[in-house]
Amino acid sequence: MPRMIYDYTKTVLERVSFDPVLFAKELKKAVKNLLPYEIEQLKRWLQFFIQEKPELEKCLKVVN
Repeated sequence: MPRMIYDYTKTVLERVSFDPVLFAKELKKAVKNLLPYEIEQLKRWLQFFIQEKPELEKCLKVVN
């Protein structure tokens, strides 16, 4: 079950990546709902994902 939540979180973040404010808001929700090891996975995924979207770079502060 937790893996489904992690996958859903990534899907939501991909869909709202057009708006940095909305992206940060969804990222904050994700951090509250995910398990610690999932947050680590999400950090790694985010570092890869934001390479193509530099405007989202400041959102990394939410997970650090």
